[in-house]
Amino acid sequence: MRLLLVDDEGELVSTLAERLSFRGIDADWAVSGEEALKMAETEQYDIAVLDVKMPKISGIQLKGMLEEKYPDMKFIFMTGHGSKNDYIAGSAKDYYLVKPIAIDALVSKAEEIFKNK
Repeated sequence: MRLLLVDDEGELVSTLAERLSFRGIDADWAVSGEEALKMAETEQYDIAVLDVKMPKISGIQLKGMLEEKYPDMKFIFMTGHGSKNDYIAGSAKDYYLVKPIAIDALVSKAEEIFKNK
């Protein structure tokens, strides 16, 4: 299972990637939607974990861009300040985790998605 973590808080996603690696999960990270799109062109990811609110390209917009190019990719949203509208717009059929992210909850959701892929 391969994850792409995207959040404008670099310390958060780098720490999540490191903690996931301790659990045997391969995770790359990006701090912007633009960087994530470039990474997805050269690497194959099963799941993208996206921050809902980011500068320039929001997680919801990024999901649409990635989904168009990589229809088999699945998504988990994370946010520190989500709203009901964000949830409805972006994650009706996806997962939605609230920051601070509990690593066990993230691992559990990722494993569930990967098994049902």
